[in-house]
Amino acid sequence: MSAPQHTAQSHLRQQFAALRQQGLRARDAARKLGVSEGEALVAHAVSHMCPAEDASSLYSVTVLDGDWIAQLQGLEAVGPVMALTRNESVVHEKIGVYRNVSAQGAVGLALGAEIDLRLFLMHWHVGMHVVERTAKGEQHSLQFFDVHGQAVHKVHARAQSDLQALEQLVQRHARPEASPLFTPGSVQIPADRPDAEVDVASLGQAWSAMKDTHEFFGLLKTHQVGRMQSFRLMEGRHTRRMPLLAVEWLLQRAASAGLPIMVFAGNAACLQIHTGAVHRIETVGPWLNVLDDNFNLHLRADQVAESWLVSKPTADGVVTSLEIFDAQGQLIAMFFGERKPGKPELPAWRALAQGLMQPQAQALEVAA
Repeated sequence: MSAPQHTAQSHLRQQFAALRQQGLRARDAARKLGVSEGEALVAHAVSHMCPAEDASSLYSVTVLDGDWIAQLQGLEAVGPVMALTRNESVVHEKIGVYRNVSAQGAVGLALGAEIDLRLFLMHWHVGMHVVERTAKGEQHSLQFFDVHGQAVHKVHARAQSDLQALEQLVQRHARPEASPLFTPGSVQIPADRPDAEVDVASLGQAWSAMKDTHEFFGLLKTHQVGRMQSFRLMEGRHTRRMPLLAVEWLLQRAASAGLPIMVFAGNAACLQIHTGAVHRIETVGPWLNVLDDNFNLHLRADQVAESWLVSKPTADGVVTSLEIFDAQGQLIAMFFGERKPGKPELPAWRALAQGLMQPQAQALEVAA
């Protein structure tokens, strides 16, 4: 590394540490400095620092190889950890053990009782082992980023985690000589076609003929429509527009009833799923939170721009979901009743979801 590069990275490390110590989250500190989170962390790679710098730095980072599936499989030996997946409007956190991790081509799965993931590995670019030195001691994590330096998935060690097993995993996959590069920008989602170019009748027929919810992704691709666009075109038939606060109404009532639900949230590279009851629902400022022992959800309710109640036919009967989107039309999160393939939707969930169409639920916007 040239002297000017070394000086620039040293300056970035100092600025980043100062902002973190002021209480800014890593993502926000990086943005304030005009860099991505991935770029800020790579500046702390041990290969970029002399021993004295590494010893005094807030972070110590080891770049990993690109064998994402082997790394996630290796986490099973580490035991309980916290899996975190997010987008601009929601953070989804689950505590558990990574089990049954596999992949076919660029699509991977983790099918544990607690850690349940769908992985779209074509969007994974760099993985790192991150050690952050805090007043409470060293905090260990594996963090994965896309080509733009945006975090796609993170794994945080907990008090119950086996740090020796984690260190062995890191040693197997360490590539300290690597100097990953990031491209400015973000993942670009193609714009929807004009509604007038969509064969709405054909879309409706295909929707009505679905036998499995997983067919929906193919349906959108075949008919060249966006997810929210399809909801708009099917409004009154398979979809209903809901109040923006419907998600809070739904979570509060699911918690009161002890009703097991499924919460899907993520980004283009990773979808993370919670299955089970939710209990503690709290609102703090713009944040709507689920604060349970092994599941946390932090949702910026003020960023929900559209909310839809969606019905999809399957061989097991209709499946109902509430799906929320931001102002750019990007999916924030999806909420379903707990179900497994081959079993019908829980009647209590369907009744709760359909309750969103009742006058007291529809009055949410006015009450807000």
